[in-house]
Amino acid sequence: MAEFVSEEPPSWNTLREPPEAGRAAEEESREAAPDVQAMSFEQALAELEKIVQDLERGQLDLEAAIQAYERGTALKGHCQRKLQEAQLRVEKITLGPDGSPRTEPMEPA
Repeated sequence: MAEFVSEEPPSWNTLREPPEAGRAAEEESREAAPDVQAMSFEQALAELEKIVQDLERGQLDLEAAIQAYERGTALKGHCQRKLQEAQLRVEKITLGPDGSPRTEPMEPA
């Protein structure tokens, strides 16, 4: 009986999670880290930068690296939301005379 042997190496792509799984993990990380929600943008960014440096050094054991990655995901999402909130406070979208959208500075309240 002949045995089928594939000459192609295993694909690491099969180990990657689909984008939907990444979003789910981000949601879980955000819910698991309520202290992140209380942080300022600057605090969250500083902690995120430290986590990135720690992960880049590669000196964390697997479990610590996974926990750091999860925390970093929550911090990244928090920073993105803070930036979006700031942008919305600074700009508002209006329609120009020709009907095309444009942004204008937000008027003080």
